[in-house]
Amino acid sequence: MHTKEEIYKMLDEANIPYETLEHKAVFTIDEMKGIDGINIEDVCKNLFLRDDSGKRHFLVVLREDKTADLKSVRAQIGSSRLGFASEDRLMKHMGLTKGAVTPLGMLNDESASVEVFFDEDLRGREHLGVHPCDNTATVWLSCDSLEKIMALRGKTIKYIKI
Repeated sequence: MHTKEEIYKMLDEANIPYETLEHKAVFTIDEMKGIDGINIEDVCKNLFLRDDSGKRHFLVVLREDKTADLKSVRAQIGSSRLGFASEDRLMKHMGLTKGAVTPLGMLNDESASVEVFFDEDLRGREHLGVHPCDNTATVWLSCDSLEKIMALRGKTIKYIKI
């Protein structure tokens, strides 16, 4: 699992501009709302899902104020019924713990077993808040920068309408 310091180093080496905000550990969007200095409208909500058979895993990233209709998501990504994956699966596939789910966790997915889908509304956004694989900090960067760091690690972000 990458530490937040390793994530910062990766972003620096890739010349990706970002800002960070260190804060107390948070586990939900509601907890994020209580932190000074956070514009909650820029924070991403992350859902780690699995299909009905448990063979496919998905990271779905959306705006903090949206709710994902899992039936609609399922239809768009061509999956069987979706459900939330367990904490054990989260650790196994993304090297993350509950509360630290982030698109940057895809850098831990060595087996390339997790598919990444972003809400279309995030495309082109200049200021998105995500955890650096640790829920005691938030990294602010653009959606294009997230795409770039994923591409450098052989990962692809696909877009869906939520």
